[in-house]
Amino acid sequence: MKITNELFQEAIELEMNVYELYSIFHDYFPEDADFWWEISLEEKNHAALIRSGQEHLAEMKLFPDEILPDSLETIKEENEKIRQIIEKWKQIPGTRKEAFQTAFQLENSAGEAHFQEAMTEDKPSKVLEIFQQLNEEDKDHAQRIKNYLEEKNI
Repeated sequence: MKITNELFQEAIELEMNVYELYSIFHDYFPEDADFWWEISLEEKNHAALIRSGQEHLAEMKLFPDEILPDSLETIKEENEKIRQIIEKWKQIPGTRKEAFQTAFQLENSAGEAHFQEAMTEDKPSKVLEIFQQLNEEDKDHAQRIKNYLEEKNI
């Protein structure tokens, strides 16, 4: 797969869009504010990791391909979908349960799931292993959302 600047930008935008959505959830649901704050910051950290990789590794062809989705079109579609969700929530906020359902679906979507798979790969390349170490605590959002739902009986 050839990683292009456009693919990097879309991947960074995806993480920042999810960050924005989770920040909205943080503002709307004070009872879950700490949870949303934590994972929203983790999404922002994911964007920073990708950006840093682009700046320092891409030109030398050392950036781990596994981190980014294979399809530019897929990630563009994901970004558009998330932008629409953000606009909907800004106009008409949903329920607490809908926020968690939306987040769970997003975390299992192509772009987010791809990043998660790379961060949990068993036999990573040396460079991917460095990314995994940098991202050690900022992973498995879908499972954490599911666990939180069960813990809080949502």
